[in-house]
Amino acid sequence: MTDPKPTAGRDRGAGVWPSIHTERAALAADLEKLTEDRWTTPSLCRGLTVREVLAHLTAGASLNTVRWLAGVIRCRFDFDKQVAVRLAEQLGADPAETLERFRRVVASTTKPPLPPVAMLGETLVHGEDIRRPLGIHRAYPIDVITRVAEYYQGSDMVVVARKRIAGLRLTATDSTFTTGSGPVVSGPTTALVMAMTGRETYCDDLEGEGVELLRGRCGTS
Repeated sequence: MTDPKPTAGRDRGAGVWPSIHTERAALAADLEKLTEDRWTTPSLCRGLTVREVLAHLTAGASLNTVRWLAGVIRCRFDFDKQVAVRLAEQLGADPAETLERFRRVVASTTKPPLPPVAMLGETLVHGEDIRRPLGIHRAYPIDVITRVAEYYQGSDMVVVARKRIAGLRLTATDSTFTTGSGPVVSGPTTALVMAMTGRETYCDDLEGEGVELLRGRCGTS
């Protein structure tokens, strides 16, 4: 089990925002030359295209606590509806505008009522939701992806992760990350993060007797 003390300190936001900005900029750069037809590629977020996921990231970087709460109240606490409404606001008229809107928030520190590390997690996970279907690979800085893994192993905020990996031992093969006890699931830290947040396809990158159990839990809330 990872020591909770360093993770708790990281959750207060020390050094997190520069990583968020770096990852947003990297994603924008990866999508610069994407042809228009590829923007309609289904993402790993069920029911959303890669363009729509990017608009969702823009929305998250544009909402402070007051605007987020106002939207939740307006949507009568239907959080899925709130997400859809905010996504539509940032989609723009065409893919070029969608990307330009995202570029404008690369350096933003605006956020809903979430810890900065949750915003980092959103940026990395949704970045992979976009990149994987497009065949784009990013080698994330190992300290950054490890920080995200440490956050998700103890959280069910925004996305269920802690419950999904209950009773399993996750061990990274490219970092110091390890957590839990039970049947082993091992592999690259990025694959562990994506699987613990419900992306079944990343189970193909993992090994161990616990992989099929984790696979069966993917796609569930």
